[in-house]
Amino acid sequence: MASKDGSKNKEIVKKRILLLLKYFYEKTDENHPTDTFKLIEYFKSQDTPANRKTLKNDIDTLVEAGYDIITESSKPNRYYMGSREFELPELKLLVDAVSSSRFITQKKSNQLIEKLTDMASITHREELKRNIYPTSRAKSTNETSVYAVDSINEAINNKRKISFKYFDYDADKKKVFRHDGEKYVLSPYALIWNEDFYYVMGYSEYYEKVVTFRVDRIKDAEVLEERAKAKPKGFKIEEYAKKTFEMYDGEETKVTLVCRTEFMKYVIDRFGEGVKTGKIDDDRFLATVNVALSPTFYAWVFQFRGGIKIKSPKKAVDEILSMADAIKE
Repeated sequence: MASKDGSKNKEIVKKRILLLLKYFYEKTDENHPTDTFKLIEYFKSQDTPANRKTLKNDIDTLVEAGYDIITESSKPNRYYMGSREFELPELKLLVDAVSSSRFITQKKSNQLIEKLTDMASITHREELKRNIYPTSRAKSTNETSVYAVDSINEAINNKRKISFKYFDYDADKKKVFRHDGEKYVLSPYALIWNEDFYYVMGYSEYYEKVVTFRVDRIKDAEVLEERAKAKPKGFKIEEYAKKTFEMYDGEETKVTLVCRTEFMKYVIDRFGEGVKTGKIDDDRFLATVNVALSPTFYAWVFQFRGGIKIKSPKKAVDEILSMADAIKE
C-alpha cells in the first residue's frame, strides 16, 4: 500500500512541475509576474493539490534544472520566467526573416511563424504580429524546399552524394524537368544563401565539374550511400562562390566606370570600401574595378539607367551597347 501511495505522490509531483513550467512559460514575463496565491488557485483549477511548501520545492526543482525562474520577495512572493531560449527581440527578428524570405512558401512561413510565436509568453505574442511588408517579389511555391535543405546538409556532413530532379518552366508556366525527369547525382560541398535563395554547390556527375543548383527548383532530393567525390585539388568554396554570385565568373578584366556621386553607396555595396575611386567633379567620380565581362555585370550596370557608365575597355563598352540593342523588338 505504501508503495502505491509513493508512486501516486511521484506522479502528482511530476504533473505539478510540468503544469508549473507551462504556466511560467506561457503566462509570465518580467512585466507580468504571478504570485503565490494565483499559482495555488491555478493548481486547484487543474485538480492538482499544492500549497506554499510544495510550490517552493517545485520552483527550486525548476531552477536547479536550469530554468530562469525569478522570485521577487514580497507579500505574497511574485514569480516570472526570466530569460528564455529566444528573447522577444530575437523572436521578432526571426519572424521578420521568415515572413520576408522568398525561399520559404507562404504556407510554410505561416506554420513557422506560428511555432515561433508559441515560444513567447501569451502577453508578448501580440507583439509578434509584425508590420513588415516584403517587396512584391513572389515567394517560392515548392513546399519540399525546406526538407531538401535538410537532406543536402545531412549529405554534406556525412560526405555522401545526393540525387534529385531539377526543373525549369515552359511558356505555360508549367514545371519541366531536365533530363526528361532523370535524376542528377551530385557530390555536395556547401549550401550558399544568395539573393534570398539557397543554392547547393558540388561536383556534378553529368557536367563533370563543380556547379550550383537552386534548391527551390530541386525535387525528390535523396541522400545516397555512395561516398561524395572529394573537392578538386586547390578548390576553395569561398572563391568559387564569389566568382559565381558576385559577377566575377570568368577571366577578370579591369573596367573603369564613370559614376554619379549619389551612386557611390552602390559601388561600395558591390565592390567594398577598398574599391579604387577618383573624383572627377562634384557630380561624378571614376571607379576602377576587376570583373568578368558577363551578363551579370552588365545587368548590374543597366539598373542605374546611365548613373553608372562604362568608360573602358572598348570591348566592354561595345558589349553593353550590343546587349542594349539585343533587347529591342
